[in-house]
Amino acid sequence: MRSIWNGAISFGLVSIPIKLVNATESHSISFRQIHVTDGGRVRYRKVCELDGEEVSSDEIGKGYEEADGSIVPITDEDLAQLPIATAKTIEIVSFVPADQIDPLQMDSAYYLAANGATAAKPYTLLREALKRSRKVAIAKFALRGRERLGMLRVVDDVIAMHGLLWPDEIRAPEGVAPEASVSVREAELDLADALMATLGEVEISSLTDEYREAVEAMIAAKAGGAFEPSEAVVEPAGGQVIDLMAALENSVRAARASRGGDGGGGGGDGGEAEVTPIRRKAATAAAAPKAVGGKKSTAAGGRGGAAKKSATAKSTSKAAASKSAAKKAASGTKSTASAAAKKTAAGKKAAPRKRSSA
Repeated sequence: MRSIWNGAISFGLVSIPIKLVNATESHSISFRQIHVTDGGRVRYRKVCELDGEEVSSDEIGKGYEEADGSIVPITDEDLAQLPIATAKTIEIVSFVPADQIDPLQMDSAYYLAANGATAAKPYTLLREALKRSRKVAIAKFALRGRERLGMLRVVDDVIAMHGLLWPDEIRAPEGVAPEASVSVREAELDLADALMATLGEVEISSLTDEYREAVEAMIAAKAGGAFEPSEAVVEPAGGQVIDLMAALENSVRAARASRGGDGGGGGGDGGEAEVTPIRRKAATAAAAPKAVGGKKSTAAGGRGGAAKKSATAKSTSKAAASKSAAKKAASGTKSTASAAAKKTAAGKKAAPRKRSSA
């Protein structure tokens, strides 16, 4: 890969000669501007405003426009002589945990390649130190006429550098969040969690630019004269959400069905996805109490049982009263018989005393 900048990493008193290489590339399809009537290409010509003549690239320099419209010429030599240490040096200023870097600051990415055999040892030292510390290095460097902020981290066996925007270049998100106060229920969060779990994770490397592939196929077909335009199948855009719970439940079903019922690693069997509906409050009468422990309920239809128990209790009471009366009668009879026997005995004893003396 062709280097775009040569310099050194300043790691304390250690200097590591490196070459800066672009880590990314654009695969976007570019189009040319053409004249619609005849297909001729439309080009932009660089013309000097003073003499009206077209100028070539080697005649074009840089200049700063003042408020009054006057131009101050700036040369590459002027920029190279600026009294800054980062003109040809990536100066490491600190080491911080990676999670302290706001992703909003991320800009272009570069690979740092060791420049020469003497750079291999200190390059490897810095790489291994970054690995062991599990931190990233914050550095300052100058590129394309301006000083920039950078973050150094390890990618495989290479030190990569991400250009960072300066903190004052990040706009505050004023007026972006919803102004209305909205509350979210636990049930809605549960369904959102279920949808996230169903969608699961995906390998970023498996994602492709389907739009670019379609454009390439169209270009190839038109170039071969076999292009037949067809109506694009556009999914209807979702309208206003009326029932958020129903929309979430349907989303979970659709996500599970699209993944064959596995729920994004949820261990499904590939059948139809099931979603347990959220219980909603209903204005219905309370159900009759259930029987507990096999005993009959007395709330509904139990009055007959209570009547039977009452009748049984009454019968038992009457029987007990009859028995008590019989015992009393028997006791009275015995007492009467005993009294009569006693009177008879007394009469027999008293009879001899009535005999005449003659």
